[in-house]
Amino acid sequence: MRKITPRDFTGSAAWDALDIERIEDATVRLHWTDAPYKWHVNDGPEVFVVLDGAVDMHVRENGEERVLRLIPGDIFHAENGDEHVAHPDGPARILVIEKAGSV
Repeated sequence: MRKITPRDFTGSAAWDALDIERIEDATVRLHWTDAPYKWHVNDGPEVFVVLDGAVDMHVRENGEERVLRLIPGDIFHAENGDEHVAHPDGPARILVIEKAGSV
């Protein structure tokens, strides 16, 4: 057993992660970032929970881009094939649950 305090975790580079658990074919990871990720489409569903900081999640649907503002406690759920990119507003800590090996 262990206690994890998200606000105490800081990576040395954007999107560094603390691997918390692997449950069957899914990983549970705590990410730290202060820079945007990249546009991507996961090869399975993704659950993205903001624990600390704020994140603007850019999504593309039917050729249109929109931005969802995520604050601590907010959950973003992407289905297989959903195109998205996370842009933190300053440092952020995010819990991500997704298929092991996802981009």
